[in-house]
Amino acid sequence: MLPEFRNEPFTDFSKPENRAAMEAAIEKVHGELGKRYPIVIDGEHILEGDTFKSYNPARKDEVIGEFTKGTKEMALRAVDVAHERFEEWRKVDPNERARYLIRAAAILRRRKFEFAAWQVVEVSKNWAEADGDVAEAIDFLEFYGREMMRISEPQPVVPYPGEENELYYVPLGVSVVIPPWNFPGAIMIGMTTAAVVTGNTVILKPASTAPTVAWKFFEILEEIMLPAGVVNFLPGPGSAIGDTIVDHPKTRLIAFTGSKEIGLRISNRAAQVNDGQIWIKRTILEMGGKDFILVDETADIEAAADGIVAAAYGFQGQKCSACSRAIIHESIYDELVAKVVERSKKIKVGEPDHMASGMGAVIDQWAYENILGYIETGKKENRLVLGGNKAGDGGWFIEPTIFADVDGNDTIAQEEIFGPVLACIKCSSFEDGIKIANSTEFGLTGALFSSDRRRLEIGRRDLHFGNLYLNRKCTGALVGVQPFGGFNM
Repeated sequence: MLPEFRNEPFTDFSKPENRAAMEAAIEKVHGELGKRYPIVIDGEHILEGDTFKSYNPARKDEVIGEFTKGTKEMALRAVDVAHERFEEWRKVDPNERARYLIRAAAILRRRKFEFAAWQVVEVSKNWAEADGDVAEAIDFLEFYGREMMRISEPQPVVPYPGEENELYYVPLGVSVVIPPWNFPGAIMIGMTTAAVVTGNTVILKPASTAPTVAWKFFEILEEIMLPAGVVNFLPGPGSAIGDTIVDHPKTRLIAFTGSKEIGLRISNRAAQVNDGQIWIKRTILEMGGKDFILVDETADIEAAADGIVAAAYGFQGQKCSACSRAIIHESIYDELVAKVVERSKKIKVGEPDHMASGMGAVIDQWAYENILGYIETGKKENRLVLGGNKAGDGGWFIEPTIFADVDGNDTIAQEEIFGPVLACIKCSSFEDGIKIANSTEFGLTGALFSSDRRRLEIGRRDLHFGNLYLNRKCTGALVGVQPFGGFNM
């Protein structure tokens, strides 16, 4: 019998042995850069064809890996294979499917430093962020395995005289999984294995800026001898294969995490019934965020400042849950903004190979230019109080940036920037703060700092966000502890 689920502990890098292990893992990973990786369909490794490269954001010319580029023909074959293999996989005992995940978790736990190191070099996460991502990935494997065991048991129904009735869950079919680059381990593994353990087959289209991390997990799936064709590895541009796998009449489910624009495109295309399709496709779409931390005049200002900085600049603000809006009561506004600026000045920007780096590079040139464009808009509309500049030429580095006196309707207060940019907004009352918090089209995460118990209860009721935190930062949801999801867009 499996022990009860417990969240994977984070690594304590203050211990010399853990620092040494991480340094050795990063050195090992650097020794493996530039390798060629295949597409895998039904267990067949395909190296022929055009390729694309993944680069280190902190060393923008350093190649992490070279990948076969998926084509429309490969995508069509992958869906057909997954559809065929589904007929076998759906019949596998749910407990057996769950044990694949538990075995994968054990391997990932043993290789924890290595998987964190791949994230350091491929997406520029600092050590703590990379370690947290791997811990979350382990949690998904352990939690989803146990959940499958639980929901595979007979479900309760009301007894009825003279009849024997049953309620049980059945798999759907072919699942398209399109994970993001910002949690290339945790979200990719969670989305993929949720589909697998529930008896579905998968076409995994990893993010083109983080395919190596996905490949390393695919190697684990091969190591645990997951049957061929249950997960098919199909990297490549969305323009070539994304529409094909979403539109295919044999696709039953699309799980996506990414931008609002692509999510809405998937939603629209999935709603169309194509020739030969006899079902409505299900979509799981986790899109944007414009998250807030609301601080009233009764709050612990030191704790609020710590929470704002940690949530705004963890992984360079490249989280859908990142704090991009600090909404602060006017009576403490100047004091709290000063404390946030003071703390943010201490963040070290640089290559995350080194433990001392607090912020690495943003993911690529497009993100770099897009974020700097928002900063220029902010300079025109608002008051810049920190940063606002590039931070070196070797990689896509941007300084921690803070704008003050932002109106809740301004561009940088409404649009998702996905970078290290914080908008500080003054509110005249607690009620005004709630109104400002709820004023965007996104309702993912938020936090409320207050010592007033009545206001905390009002916040529970009136702040329309999927994950609401009281007197703590708005990032860092733990699997099973804070189930994750949002409202609106």
